[in-house]
Amino acid sequence: MTGFRRPPVTAKTVLRGAARGGVAAMAMSGLRQATTGLGLVRQTPPESVLAHTAPRLFQRVPVERRRAVIELLHWSYGAGGGLLFGLLPRPLRRRSWIGPLYGFAFWTVFEAALAPALGIDKHREGVRQRAALLVDHLLYGVVVASSPWPHAD
Repeated sequence: MTGFRRPPVTAKTVLRGAARGGVAAMAMSGLRQATTGLGLVRQTPPESVLAHTAPRLFQRVPVERRRAVIELLHWSYGAGGGLLFGLLPRPLRRRSWIGPLYGFAFWTVFEAALAPALGIDKHREGVRQRAALLVDHLLYGVVVASSPWPHAD
């Protein structure tokens, strides 16, 4: 051994990752406003998940509050993903390519595993919607991997 010690993952690093994940999900939400407004995305993944996993519960939410519930749920997912990012080893987190790769991995897991497990038919969606959702997940990865504290994160 050369005596190289990997810096430990600290609670502060993980919490910063969770905060960046929440902000990254907010950035995704902004991009989705554009893609839904342009007709590229009909139903966002958080809407699909709620519709398939808790339709009765979601129907009980007043119509005027549903958008807020969807956004808060999405930001929570994002924070969880950021928390997981914060658990990655520091040398990996500091690579320039890790953010887009992390976002791509999240998109792939949803497309290949979660959507089929939840019974969400991804084949109904067109290529444009799937591409738009890929782009917003790449944005998520870029934001979650950015750090205003590179010396400490």
